[in-house]
Amino acid sequence: MPTYCLTLQYDGSRYNGWQKQGNTSNTIQEKLEALLGRLYDMPVEIAGSGRTDAGVHALGQKASFRIPAGANRYDCRELTRLLNQYLPEDIRVTACTQKDERFHARLLAKKKLYEYRIDTGETADVFQRRYALHLSDALDLEAMKQAAGALTGTHDFKSFCSNKRMKKSSVRTIYSIEFLQKGNLLTIRYCGDGFLYHMVRILTGTLIEVGLGRKSPDDMKRILAARDRTQAGYTVPPQGLFLVSVLY
Repeated sequence: MPTYCLTLQYDGSRYNGWQKQGNTSNTIQEKLEALLGRLYDMPVEIAGSGRTDAGVHALGQKASFRIPAGANRYDCRELTRLLNQYLPEDIRVTACTQKDERFHARLLAKKKLYEYRIDTGETADVFQRRYALHLSDALDLEAMKQAAGALTGTHDFKSFCSNKRMKKSSVRTIYSIEFLQKGNLLTIRYCGDGFLYHMVRILTGTLIEVGLGRKSPDDMKRILAARDRTQAGYTVPPQGLFLVSVLY
């Protein structure tokens, strides 16, 4: 079966996340599947590399789909053109490639890169309000970096997961956590083999609490060992979170 991989950008501000849901059609997956269904004149199921939450953005989401051999086919260039012609303006296909039939955007992903953006200006930047958390309090970046060092590596991140009913393993590997400051914009960049439900947003909230002096870098080992969501920091709002890229 011909298998395609799309690279997508989207502004998640007005959507109920990536994953299609029974009570709304206002999701990224639903928009794509509905349009692909019209183009191929058949139901098309698309698999995203990750289920971004409501309000979360993507710079490089990956999604794969298959069509039966002999179905109405488009080459990647034509498919990209048609998708961008009919998709809403806040969703764009930036690349399309044909893959081996066994390719699956989620199951074969090896690394994911997320970043969380914080507007540290004294007054909130009007034009960043949908894309960054405004936080004017001074942050101790050195303490945050020290805490981040304790969080990198392979750990059980159950304390940083909002899904209380999760039965699968909560062990993940974070390869790096970087801090990038450009003017008033602080970006925290996370690279890992995968992330749990709300994990990046809880990690960010915890690091912010360290930066504000409410937690100590030394608390990180205790929080990890507790495997208890109540021990970690708060869940930051979604608008500052971006899925940057997915590596295979």
